[in-house]
Amino acid sequence: MAITFYEKNETYTAGTTWKDEALPEENNLALHVAHVVPKVLANRQRLADTLEVPLAQFVCANQTHSDHAYEVTAADSGRGAESLASAIDDTDALYTFEKNLLLCCFTADCVPVIFYHESSPVIGVIHSGWKGTVQEISKQLFTHLITDKQCAPEGFRVYLGPALSKEKFEVDGDVYEQFLQLQYARPYMSYRSTTGKYHIDNQLVVRDQCEQLGIPSSQITLDRRCTFLHGRGFSYREDKQTGRHLSFIIRKK
Repeated sequence: MAITFYEKNETYTAGTTWKDEALPEENNLALHVAHVVPKVLANRQRLADTLEVPLAQFVCANQTHSDHAYEVTAADSGRGAESLASAIDDTDALYTFEKNLLLCCFTADCVPVIFYHESSPVIGVIHSGWKGTVQEISKQLFTHLITDKQCAPEGFRVYLGPALSKEKFEVDGDVYEQFLQLQYARPYMSYRSTTGKYHIDNQLVVRDQCEQLGIPSSQITLDRRCTFLHGRGFSYREDKQTGRHLSFIIRKK
């Protein structure tokens, strides 16, 4: 199974899966776009075996491009792992202070945000598509953790997984105007006469949101591989029927 690991040690395992043509549905891990559900469940079981984490400890959400975050507890273990019906509803960010829960985020061009804290037991994943970014979902969750959970910003370690590049993220004026309202997004946008479109680097806007809260740039790692251009990327922009990457993190002790 094709996986990029951002952390793999005795405390944390975190990473992102990739398309693999040798596997069913090219290693699609998302049930909401499954062509054959048992095949996707088999892919999930294969991932569980690779990570040595039971599928019953996976936690998944029904993502809706919202700004909603959910604090996962042990009672949520297994939600969404084997059916959409049991997934945490209408949620695009999951975080937990408990160990042995694998938090899952599904993307195909959107920015997956994976994080943990060096002195607090909190871990989390965020699905930040362009709608989530303009709603500042990452900024909202990190603000909550810093202000309400007393997590020092300099303690966060953040990974921004593969996403649609600025070259391929072409938008019309309506989306451009929404990013423009953020003000700080301006350096990451440009107009190209060759395409007649605005181009936006969503990943760098999300990084900026993290840095605004005091998370050091040295603590933020970007996987700059474009999901459209990379041979093993799932890209909704390229193919509306595409599968999804699964970005994940678990704290084991």
